[in-house]
Amino acid sequence: MRLGSHYTVLMRILAVDVGTGTQDILLYDSDLELENCLKLVMPSPTMLVAQRVKAATRRRRPLLLTGVTMGGGPSQWAVQDHVRAGLPVYATPMAARSFNDEIEVVEREMGIRVIGEDEAVDLRRQGGQPDGLIELELKDFDYAAIRAAFAAFGLDLVPDALAVAVFDHGNAPPGYSDRQFRFDYLLERIRATNRLSAFAYLAPDVPPIMTRMQAVARTIDFEGPVLIMDTAPAAVLGATLDPKVTAQDANGGGRRETVFIANVGNFHTLAFRLGPGGIEGLFEHHTGLVSRDKLDGLVARLAEGTLRHEEVFGDQGHGALVFDRRPAALDSLVVVGPRRSLMRGSRHRLYFAVPYGDMMIAGCFGLLRAFADIVPEAAPVILASLGGARRPPPWELLA
Repeated sequence: MRLGSHYTVLMRILAVDVGTGTQDILLYDSDLELENCLKLVMPSPTMLVAQRVKAATRRRRPLLLTGVTMGGGPSQWAVQDHVRAGLPVYATPMAARSFNDEIEVVEREMGIRVIGEDEAVDLRRQGGQPDGLIELELKDFDYAAIRAAFAAFGLDLVPDALAVAVFDHGNAPPGYSDRQFRFDYLLERIRATNRLSAFAYLAPDVPPIMTRMQAVARTIDFEGPVLIMDTAPAAVLGATLDPKVTAQDANGGGRRETVFIANVGNFHTLAFRLGPGGIEGLFEHHTGLVSRDKLDGLVARLAEGTLRHEEVFGDQGHGALVFDRRPAALDSLVVVGPRRSLMRGSRHRLYFAVPYGDMMIAGCFGLLRAFADIVPEAAPVILASLGGARRPPPWELLA
């Protein structure tokens, strides 16, 4: 199959949802039932970098970080420990922005020396010495590594398209909160197109302010279409593909007018209120700063229409957007994400979504559904696989 042709029969899409703890990989094959498509749940790129940094720390070796902007968290903490151990860390500007968009902050607060590419070449020459520096290339998407993993099981990975999800705060101006900047971006996208696939782009269309998405687009060596999407909306969109999410009762009868879905990720928790008007509201917080009871309260106020941006932002979360302040019935809360167990014992009636029998691949299923929206030529095949013949939910996000 070649996208753009008028004859679309079979299709393979490699979907990769890059999180903080894991990278979740699905090889979609339109010739197979979705449950039979090949999957991997592997350590995330930032976890892999953190492991390599820790190994360099144990060996007392200096570090050179090159590559592009990628997710931080575990890798950043490992680099900080390396500096605290009295060992030097050098980074090129693009790599340094993995930790903070402001280079001055990276140098001043983390103790990393940011150097130009020419200096990196000079340092690289020392790498062959027994006590020389160790170079680590930073990037969120390692196509070669994924191909090698599939090759180990006898599969030559030759997809027709790629779809990758990463979390991106965006490149906030100096002195401007990256949390507020992200919510400014979310508001702009929803106002432009009120659907979850509004957070997905073909690689050439990624906004310049989304530097992590841009970095993924630049580092993928692939000739076919590449879709790049935000992780949390991808997971929520994937959760909507579970038929019980929109059902009124446990037997699947009837349909809900309003649905509440929370993606409890390793680093970030994002909850949506979806209704006849599309995205009616949402909030996003850091998972490490919330408890079950706090999330219960935030979801309740999202349903009541009383949740305010200042409440979440002032608690060091990203914020909240509420477009419809009319109270909505909170019949149940749909939960997805690797930290979903945080909500066990909630005062709300919970449903742990398992689209096509696999919660960990929810983001990959969301990427597929977004791909059908963004690349209309692919829609007939993808929708047929996803069960597109089903009647769409009332808010028409999946239409």
